[in-house]
Amino acid sequence: MSPPDAQGADLRAELLATALATSAARLNTGSSGNASVRTRGGMLITPSGLAPESCSGDDMVVVAADGTPTGRLAPSSEWRLHHDLYALRPEAGAIIHAHAPFATALACQRLEIPPFHYMIARFGGPTVRCAAYATFGTQALSDNISIAMEGRSACLMANHGMLVFGRNLANALALALEFESLCEQYWRTRQLGEPVLLSNEEMQEVVERFRWYGKPAEQQP
Repeated sequence: MSPPDAQGADLRAELLATALATSAARLNTGSSGNASVRTRGGMLITPSGLAPESCSGDDMVVVAADGTPTGRLAPSSEWRLHHDLYALRPEAGAIIHAHAPFATALACQRLEIPPFHYMIARFGGPTVRCAAYATFGTQALSDNISIAMEGRSACLMANHGMLVFGRNLANALALALEFESLCEQYWRTRQLGEPVLLSNEEMQEVVERFRWYGKPAEQQP
């Protein structure tokens, strides 16, 4: 199935609704964070410097596959990392970047999240990495995220926030909420001391199970 058309009013409305949902869930406040969705010609992304509450669907910005934006507003300053991740990960249909409280707290400590809970495997491996710091909106930051996201669908961003991708906007939002919940759980368990970690063997079994988790019955072993 081809990605949707960036010009469609329904897709613009869905992207805006997703951005509003990140605010409602306190993943973002004000104009922080951004969201995008893959389209046939590139992507549709939230605009720069505007809170979603101040936007309409028409304010969502089209960015072509070559990085060229069209529209009356500038794309999010983080458009490069969205653009590059879509190019690297064909399975990514939508991306959410957020300054969620618990994820950002861990990111400011530059912590990799270890296998303290089996649901870490939901994001592709036995850990969730923290991308090295670089100034927001730069190619250096995009490059660092590309490294941290290898084989993963989520990462922390040092002294910045979090990034998650999903197969579509609804899936990306669900995963972003789930990831923030895991970050809160990790933050809380560290208040009691270092958590007991699952072994590599235990995590590999969970990673394998997540290859068919949530798929139709006929696709499950």
